[in-house]
Amino acid sequence: MTKQTAEIGMIGLGVMGRNLLLNMADHGFVVAGYDRDADKVSALAAEAHGGQVAAAQDLAAFLSGLKLPRAIMLLVPAGSPVDAVIAELLPQLAPGDLIIDGGNSYFEDTERRTVELTQKGFQFLGVGVSGGEEGARRGPSMMPGGSKKAYERVQKLFETVAAKVAGEPCVTWLGPDAAGHYVKMVHNGIEYGLMQLIAESYDLMKRGLGLNNAQLHAIYRKWDQGILSGFLMEITADIFAQRDEPTSLDRIDLILDAARQKGTGMWTSQEAMRLQVPIPVIDMAVMMRDLSGGKAERELLASELVAGGNPAPPLVVALEDIREQIDALENALFSAMLLTYTQGLALLHKASTAHGYDLNLADVAKIWRGGCIIRAALLDDLWSAYRHQPQLAHLLLDRRLAQKILDRQQDLRQVVSSAAGQMIPVPALMASLAYFDAYRSARLPANLIQAQRDYFGAHTYERIDASGTFHSEWQRS
Repeated sequence: MTKQTAEIGMIGLGVMGRNLLLNMADHGFVVAGYDRDADKVSALAAEAHGGQVAAAQDLAAFLSGLKLPRAIMLLVPAGSPVDAVIAELLPQLAPGDLIIDGGNSYFEDTERRTVELTQKGFQFLGVGVSGGEEGARRGPSMMPGGSKKAYERVQKLFETVAAKVAGEPCVTWLGPDAAGHYVKMVHNGIEYGLMQLIAESYDLMKRGLGLNNAQLHAIYRKWDQGILSGFLMEITADIFAQRDEPTSLDRIDLILDAARQKGTGMWTSQEAMRLQVPIPVIDMAVMMRDLSGGKAERELLASELVAGGNPAPPLVVALEDIREQIDALENALFSAMLLTYTQGLALLHKASTAHGYDLNLADVAKIWRGGCIIRAALLDDLWSAYRHQPQLAHLLLDRRLAQKILDRQQDLRQVVSSAAGQMIPVPALMASLAYFDAYRSARLPANLIQAQRDYFGAHTYERIDASGTFHSEWQRS
């Protein structure tokens, strides 16, 4: 590879960085990769496409192979590692060079870096990349934010390597500053909610109905062919068909029931609370990951507080004997998943104004239809809703979408009620139902909360028959 021929350089050759770089090379782009880890550099070199890919462990050599002005993408862990890489790069770059952060950075960090780098004459993009290892290699969904002029420099490359739906790339410029990383944060929050809902459906069928893994595989595969079709449903079906090589047992039964998080779900919940946008399904998903980590305490309480345990389900259940329950659960899960997307997009609607992103939610729904982890058939309906009503504040205001939930609400109620009776925790499903019922309640009991706050703290209250704020001298009876 001759000097200054690479159209883009990649710093960070882990799973995502290496595969995205190879994806670019697959499409004819000359690229270069850099990592301090010799094994990662060797792994890229082993898969290199002749002169299309250069792999370097020396930063100066890597930079010398990039066309001017340079375009450099970082795929390194979020937080201080991003700042450290940028600090190392800047003395060796020139004004006009473009730095692209493709990791899961917190949006406020992206806002800060945008200001700092722009003041120094550099261009900067914060780009959310979703799709995992396979997506990076074959076509991810990409969520760029920052300078539109900077995006135009890499637009052709991004559109070429992104996933395609009906021939359209799952990437578009979303807005200034940290718009891209903000959208990716909310994408991940929705992902948390969807995964928790699917896990609850698994628990209901495994513990509640006594189904075995082969039956669960068949159900999730069938669901993936209907209204629940999507990437997470597809991989869930696949998981229940996997055998563990060392033991020949079902792999799912050997996995510890303690989930972890990297922060994006928590950030989504924190930001929603700051902007006062309710996202209870996502909040519950974050909480349940935290709760699952207390394995020792859960096992102790299971023996102390559940004397006799749950009623034992039958050892073998024929699916035809419980078809109604399975169909009801499918409808309940669809409703709850739709409400989870609704909550995430309501947050984006509020954030669009609060942060000055001017987001086009039709574009967001459009690029989520392919490549990303939360891609699903129902995103076509969300895309359609925003195309017809670009300023739609809440998806439940779209009658067609609301009707999909109204048609299935009794199944959601039945599933939540049955779970409570069996002592099977389904907090995300419950939160979905409560959110739906609360949002369509013309009156909520918040008037009592206002009265209580004024009683003990003179916080004042508002009235339905007069404007302004009021305080009363409450008398104890």
